[in-house]
Amino acid sequence: MSRPKNKSKSSSKPAPASASKATASRKGPQKDAKPDQAVQSASSNEGKTGRIKTGRIKTGRIKTGRIKTGRSKASPEERKAHLRSTALAILSGCLWFLACADFDIWPLAYIAMLPAFWAVENAPTRRKALFYGWLTGMVANAGGFYWITSLLERFGHMPMPVAVLGLLLLSAYQAVAFWLFFMLLRHVRIRSQELRGRPLPMVLLAPVFMVSFELLVPFIFPWYLAITQAWVVPVIQIADLGGPLAVTAFLMVLNGAFYDLYTEKAAAKGSAIAALLITAGVLSYGYGRIWQVEALRAEGEPLKVGVVQGNIPFDEKGINRSELAAQQLVDLQAMSAQLEAQGAEFIMWTESSYPYGVPRDQEGDFDPRDPRRIREGFTVPLMLGALTFNRHNDDERPYNSALMLAADDSFTARFDKIFLLMFGEYIPLLETFPSIEKMMPKNASHFSRGKETVIFPLSHGGKDYRLGPMICYEDILPDLGRKLAKQHPHLLVNVTNDSWFGDTSEPWEHLALSVYRAVEMRTDLVRSVNTGVSAYIDATGKVFGKTYAVDPKITPKPVDGMVAEVKLVEGGHGFFARFGDVFGYLCVLASLFLWQGWPRLRRLRSQIGQLPDLG
Repeated sequence: MSRPKNKSKSSSKPAPASASKATASRKGPQKDAKPDQAVQSASSNEGKTGRIKTGRIKTGRIKTGRIKTGRSKASPEERKAHLRSTALAILSGCLWFLACADFDIWPLAYIAMLPAFWAVENAPTRRKALFYGWLTGMVANAGGFYWITSLLERFGHMPMPVAVLGLLLLSAYQAVAFWLFFMLLRHVRIRSQELRGRPLPMVLLAPVFMVSFELLVPFIFPWYLAITQAWVVPVIQIADLGGPLAVTAFLMVLNGAFYDLYTEKAAAKGSAIAALLITAGVLSYGYGRIWQVEALRAEGEPLKVGVVQGNIPFDEKGINRSELAAQQLVDLQAMSAQLEAQGAEFIMWTESSYPYGVPRDQEGDFDPRDPRRIREGFTVPLMLGALTFNRHNDDERPYNSALMLAADDSFTARFDKIFLLMFGEYIPLLETFPSIEKMMPKNASHFSRGKETVIFPLSHGGKDYRLGPMICYEDILPDLGRKLAKQHPHLLVNVTNDSWFGDTSEPWEHLALSVYRAVEMRTDLVRSVNTGVSAYIDATGKVFGKTYAVDPKITPKPVDGMVAEVKLVEGGHGFFARFGDVFGYLCVLASLFLWQGWPRLRRLRSQIGQLPDLG
């Protein structure tokens, strides 16, 4: 862009950016301004305004600090533009949840952010821009977590309008990550256009900023944009370097490159080349790692694992319904015997499936004459989910535990769930305000929290192996996975009860997120899930065996099971398993630099005149 003439007496120094913009706003748009430049703002000085010009959108004004909205009514054209941008933001949100399980239109993730980019970049005010960004996240979360409404109806006995409100509140909060992403993205794009004549490319900014906020913003129900690629095995191999955040970054590279090409045309050649090189690198690494990991698995010790899927309704668990306990235990034992007959060498029962409480100091199975006896009709080692309690301290809350019952009927290990589900497994502030419990729904529980990860020992083929247990949604948490990785398990085992959610997308979303633990640790993962989806996942993240999701309250099904062969390969030696979110924190540092460091460095270079303008 051409500069307005500097009327200051000191002509040796360049005019400040704010002065240039103020002059530009009095004179109108520059004649040689490029029509495809991104949004431009007078964000340099409080109280100054400047023309913004967008790729193909009409201009507007942005004021730094506070947004100048004026009191006049919006014109028909402005209302039309607002509706168009709102529709684009909603479209982006829809594309994101349609790319997720179990809609599974995963290629949409490569373009899902484009409508939102366009709406935010071309918004006439910062307030509207951030609204469009937040709306994108709101719709994405509402579409992905639609099952919250049925959960609140069943679990909290809430009427539908209140349950829908709960979904909207959850979605509004989890959309904060999108809101922060678009706020920083717009700010840096505007600032960079002022400093270098055109904005920094989206292919650079989008992955860095999105990864930063996925890492930093705490979610009630954790998820990543990477969930959309769970079934695309070559792409997710980079998770052993940077976790699911690396896959999110790849998606943002593609979205950013497509947007740069659309808005910048020939000027976006660099973005296109960068995206092609990164894509080639991701796929080359992916196929190379698949070949390496499959070679390692071929040398691993085979183990046939049987999983028992109880298909027990959420409100008919034997631990809470004593009249149902005996039959449920018989059903679990009978299916275990069938699985052993099919070749199972190790069996898994789902989370809290054992219908009786187990004393924490108990060293082995109950007496054969005791109706609570676990092993009946089968002989192989068993991992079972059960509630454990301290029989010497009635004030201590029970634990949601997983137990390892060896072939000799001894309990060789116990893992207590560490990450408890809010309201379902713990009530916030209950210790401080005990009266809260009386106000909770009847299905609310409050368990004691586990303290550390443990390893389950397994003797097989004359050798000793280590199993890494996880309970429920702990298998979607990279932090817990890294703690397990330090103990180098040969197999990951997860027991879950997703009966609260019924036959919705939640069980499939849960499975999709758990896939990344297998890739990060490079070891197989077996999931035994009440009402499904039980599954076998190999060390490349490929799901090679799975059941189904069912709502037994609507479609009753008997206890079910399956057997498949996994390979025992020592895991936890990859970069991400050893060092964690190095990539994520590098993106945070890069975000801070692009937000604060780079503009100051650019101004300093311009002021001292020691370096030429590289823009």
